[in-house]
Amino acid sequence: METLVSVVIPTRNRSTLAKRAVQSALIQTLKEIEVIVIIDGPDEATVKELSLIDDSRLRVIELPVSGGASEARNTGVTEAKGEWIAFLDDDDEWFPEKLERQLETAHRSQYAFPIIGSCLIARTPKGDFIRPKRFLQPSEPLSEYLLVRNSLFPGEGLIQTSVIFTKKDLLQKVPFRDLRRHQDWDWLLRVSSVEGVGIEFVPEPLAIWYIEEKRSSVSSTSNWQNSLTWIRENRNLVTPRAYSAFIMVEVGPRASQQGEWSAFLPLLWEAMRLGEPKPIDFLLYCGMWLIPQEARRSLRALFGKKTQSSSSA
Repeated sequence: METLVSVVIPTRNRSTLAKRAVQSALIQTLKEIEVIVIIDGPDEATVKELSLIDDSRLRVIELPVSGGASEARNTGVTEAKGEWIAFLDDDDEWFPEKLERQLETAHRSQYAFPIIGSCLIARTPKGDFIRPKRFLQPSEPLSEYLLVRNSLFPGEGLIQTSVIFTKKDLLQKVPFRDLRRHQDWDWLLRVSSVEGVGIEFVPEPLAIWYIEEKRSSVSSTSNWQNSLTWIRENRNLVTPRAYSAFIMVEVGPRASQQGEWSAFLPLLWEAMRLGEPKPIDFLLYCGMWLIPQEARRSLRALFGKKTQSSSSA
């Protein structure tokens, strides 16, 4: 059977979650697939757990040393036999028709290198939410779609790693970089300038994103200085509007969570000096510094439930 799609799952030290992810890939309605699990360093428990799955389409590769999520994904791409690659984080899962729907969309695409995303269900302790709220518009800069918030609540623009579906050739041309954070944004922003690349979406939810389980994924967490360094190094890939929004909505809250009040004015000044902040950015920036994180989460959950109830009425 010819392999059309190679599924790449990076993991380490989360055998139960990895097994759930693998099983959601193996029950896809599209059968011409292979599932490649890249274990990021020695992990006997995960090797043992996955060895219990009896399916010839599953390959498990245990790396001798840990190199991080980007190296694990790039290794999976190198090992892949399929023309198409689909990434799946080990703590997420897919609905059965996910790959079939994305492959259909890719085959209809006018682009030489289509990147196919989709909606997903963001599963949080406060409830389930469908994301993104909207898709990338034809004339909209990708950096603004990914990084800018035009409302008080998140989820407007999103291309999450577990819904990225594209050609192996493109991923070999532009591999993931070794970063502690923002690997998906970094790759999307860099690859979007390649000739023939276009981003399209399947409108229905095709995956479940378990946000509450992101505490120890292969994509390790980092402090606010890492995020600030990343956006400074990639300033040429984003618009001034996106630059200021990232500092005020992504970097600022992380500094606040770490109690770095000395960063409040310098970050605000950099956003104003090098970016083009809007009133909503100032409102979000001050709110994220002054309102406790748990209170903000409760407000988002309440607002999200009301919005979904209104849309279904």
